[in-house]
Amino acid sequence: MAEIQPAELGRRLQGDGEDVFVLDVRHREEFEEWHVPDSANVDVYDQLVDDPAAAKEAFADLPEDREIVTVCAAGVVSQTATAVLAEMGYDAATLVDGMNGWSRVHRHAPVPVDLDGELIQVARPGKGCLSHVLVSDGRAAVFDPSSYVEEYEAILGDRDADLVAVLDSHAHADHVSGGRDLASRHDVPYYLHPADALAVDAAPLEDGETITVGGVDVEVIHTPGHSEGSVSFDVEGAALLTGDTLFHDSVGRVELGVEAGIEDSDVAANAATLYESLQRLLERPDDAVVLPAHDPGSPEPPVTATLAAVEERNEDLQRDREAFVETLASDVPDHPPNFERVKRVNVGRESVPEDELGDLELGPNNCAAE
Repeated sequence: MAEIQPAELGRRLQGDGEDVFVLDVRHREEFEEWHVPDSANVDVYDQLVDDPAAAKEAFADLPEDREIVTVCAAGVVSQTATAVLAEMGYDAATLVDGMNGWSRVHRHAPVPVDLDGELIQVARPGKGCLSHVLVSDGRAAVFDPSSYVEEYEAILGDRDADLVAVLDSHAHADHVSGGRDLASRHDVPYYLHPADALAVDAAPLEDGETITVGGVDVEVIHTPGHSEGSVSFDVEGAALLTGDTLFHDSVGRVELGVEAGIEDSDVAANAATLYESLQRLLERPDDAVVLPAHDPGSPEPPVTATLAAVEERNEDLQRDREAFVETLASDVPDHPPNFERVKRVNVGRESVPEDELGDLELGPNNCAAE
């Protein structure tokens, strides 16, 4: 049966995508929560499981001049869809590992900032995750890497750069960090704020300290609220790597650590703390490029906005302290899938076998407050 690898589908969609039609056969609510960009949903999951021939009527009007790539959660039921489509005369293939496979796709592009070096944004469109690689004078640092560390190894190799540091802005709740693994491979420090490094052997990040990468200085700003150990990184006033503290259109949620059982604070207190952290960030240069660790859509790098633009369009930044705390403490959206376990892994209280990683991370990130 014909199959297509997630990376190949990603390359084709990055082009004009006119030769491929992505057909998602999951239930409508699952599709609406998380899907491949520009895909179409035909909710025939139950038919494909119970009586595959019953799905033929729903497939009758699909385009005949394009290859159809079928998608489900893990690439199993979509194989049945591909077989049915082939019987009907369509040119069809199954996305290997389905949405699980799509979540492994990474893309990268340089960020347009004025630095004595290069800042590369790495996007993971299937998870909405953004990470960054700073390269200067043959030295490099990686910020918020995914567990697929080969993506960062390739960037370092292409630029003939030596890794000197790996840094996480916080203990993530939506994906397992590759920070410790990547640092260990290169025998360099792995940095995480002590408030989040509960059982992790990490070099501590301290408010106001400077980490030098080649000819570029990176200032650490402790910005708790989303987590007690959240930090942001000011890259010489030209870029602000804000982790999950500040997004372009929202801010980090404040209850995940509490509900995961790894924080003793309460949600309202976290919201008040986050408000103060955001005020510190707003003191930075208006033209600094804000680079968060997530984008709610399926990001195509580089995803950028100046601090001034973010302040103007982000409604959370327009609220006074009282309204901000009330809104974040009371309006709690859906949680990231498996967030309690992901959090425990990233603070060092649990390990996850590599063969379970894909299922653990399956689903949208949902780390923004709105």
